[in-house]
Amino acid sequence: MIEKSEDLATIITAENGKPLADSRTEVNYAASFFEWFSEEAPRIYGDTIQASNPACRLVTVKEPVGVCGLIAPWNFPAAMITRKAGPALAAGCTVVIKAPAEAPLTALALAELAHRAGIPPGVVNVITALGNTVEVGQVLTTNPTIKKVSFTGSTGVGKLLMSQCSSTLKKLSFELGGNAPFVVFEDANLDAAVRGLIASKFRISGQTCVCANRILVHSAVYEKFTKMVVDAVNEFVVGDGFASNTTHGPLIHGRAVQKVADHVQDAVSKGARVLLGGKPLKDLGPNFFGITVLADMKPGMKLCWEETFGPVAAFFKFDSEEEAITLANDSDVGLAGYFFTKDASRCWRMAEALGVGMVGVNIGAISDPAAPFGGVKQSGFGREGSKYGIDEFTIIKTIMIGIDA
Repeated sequence: MIEKSEDLATIITAENGKPLADSRTEVNYAASFFEWFSEEAPRIYGDTIQASNPACRLVTVKEPVGVCGLIAPWNFPAAMITRKAGPALAAGCTVVIKAPAEAPLTALALAELAHRAGIPPGVVNVITALGNTVEVGQVLTTNPTIKKVSFTGSTGVGKLLMSQCSSTLKKLSFELGGNAPFVVFEDANLDAAVRGLIASKFRISGQTCVCANRILVHSAVYEKFTKMVVDAVNEFVVGDGFASNTTHGPLIHGRAVQKVADHVQDAVSKGARVLLGGKPLKDLGPNFFGITVLADMKPGMKLCWEETFGPVAAFFKFDSEEEAITLANDSDVGLAGYFFTKDASRCWRMAEALGVGMVGVNIGAISDPAAPFGGVKQSGFGREGSKYGIDEFTIIKTIMIGIDA
């Protein structure tokens, strides 16, 4: 992957639209999971356990779960595959990868590189699907040969796949939708908070599951912080991902543009102010939407409970830590959350209070191969990356040995 990184980055930008610089970053990030899990492979440890019967010896070993069905999304068409395939291969499993319909070429390129790297035929398999996506998903979730399914995508599709998997009781790990709160307290370093928000909110035009969806700002710094953000994002250039000056590319398809537009229109109709953008950029093409900043957001707007998955920064106001926690946790999903403060005690209180699987404290980018990635509530279960990621692809076998035989 590293040797062919420029080729892979070109493919990602061509089919996904993200700026080439972001695609290059993704390729390196994706390759890091193969490196990480190659190092975790020899550390799949069992245990020696003291049995209650002195005439017995008790050990456990970890074995590969078996054939794994991996269903990957389009927003990170390389990294979301390697984050699943890396631990599966390290554990000793073969994989069947369902490539994202919107961006299948990256998956096929990875399969070719796997073969060139010497991975035997039949170990890494890729299926493409578009019109028959539902049928392919049904096979992956119901075929008894497949023992494990790993899925990254929406909560609604995750529920459907989980129901289908029940027929054969497969092992599952699901990384589903998010609705991340981003909280800025009155004592925060506002310059750092702006940088963190831009890293979290606007990465690939807001099309990530850990994007800040609801930005909660203390009333004492609300006006100042929103102005700082508007000034910063005014420097963005939306356009062709291959253009050297482009900072942000298109959304993935027309349905995504329509959802973003619906969220903006709903918010404005209920009292929100548009500080920047708010409209599609039709002169660039059908899938472009302007970088948007909304102020005076309130509970009850669509954006409060739906993941926008687009370039909309929506600002809410709060007056106390307790109010911030209540607003942040008012969601049935809990993938990531962020907050900025200089108060050390508040750091611990907030980190423990947020109902999410991952917390960024004074930082807006939390992805790292060493960090466990996953959520709580209806954001799914299981963890990817880290030392825990490989456990998702193993089973524990107990071996009891009688020594008096």
